[in-house]
Amino acid sequence: MEKEEILVNYLIEKEYHITFAESLTAGMLSAKLVNVANASMVLNESFVTYSNEAKMKYLGVKKETIDKYTVVSEEVAKEMALGAAKNSNANIAITTTGVAGPTGGSELTPVGTVCFGFYINGNVITKTKHFGNIGRNNVRLAATNYAFDELLELLK
Repeated sequence: MEKEEILVNYLIEKEYHITFAESLTAGMLSAKLVNVANASMVLNESFVTYSNEAKMKYLGVKKETIDKYTVVSEEVAKEMALGAAKNSNANIAITTTGVAGPTGGSELTPVGTVCFGFYINGNVITKTKHFGNIGRNNVRLAATNYAFDELLELLK
């Protein structure tokens, strides 16, 4: 069984709903989840908030948070998770914000850096992973796979 199938079955069993707020992955998480039959039982909506303005408008990310920590930060990933869960009435949310490359990185935030937010029943856990400069789509795919793997670990 694929990890997304395991996740859908778990969410159905618990009667949970999931949402995604994706920047770096730009819909890959929700697309992967809906490859599974019955995903509609656990996913009502998902957000692709690529711009800072969209993160603020749809998820309630504060401009001050972006200004203080940058958009690629665990603080922004956390606010994305809280906003996504609140706005979709979900028990579970996964968020991604990062630098896929090949440009846009910095010394503090190199290409391949991704910050994740995992909202689980009111609690938010944030993580940062450095996948390296492995190519834009490889960073996005690695982030998608990591997000599902990490959520399944956190739900154990």
